[in-house]
Amino acid sequence: MYKGSCLCGAVAFVADAAAKDPAACHCTQCRKQSGHYWAAMQVPDDALTVTGEVRWYEASPVAKRGFCPVCGSFLFWKGYDDPDTGIALGALDGPTGLRLERHIFTADKGDYYDIADAVPQEEQET
Repeated sequence: MYKGSCLCGAVAFVADAAAKDPAACHCTQCRKQSGHYWAAMQVPDDALTVTGEVRWYEASPVAKRGFCPVCGSFLFWKGYDDPDTGIALGALDGPTGLRLERHIFTADKGDYYDIADAVPQEEQET
């Protein structure tokens, strides 16, 4: 079980499932919304309980991004046809025991940083 919240605490969540696919996304949208790259895990929708108001930004024809309307924390990524929701790893409380399994959309990464760990990289998501 994972618990977390936004910066101000107006939105909180519990994910009562094993985390799937902890990954760092370097796509332009994630970089622009988060200010750098975005790290997330996936959990099934039916295992995610959210309290508080989440505002959704329809980022593309295939996905939306959920954030706290009070403090602006970017918390969720949801593909319209996906049974899972992406949850920001940085919003989780306490030690998680998770490790990144991959970097995705590395072809879009910023030129101001290098990916220097040994985690597999994908120029585009597969």
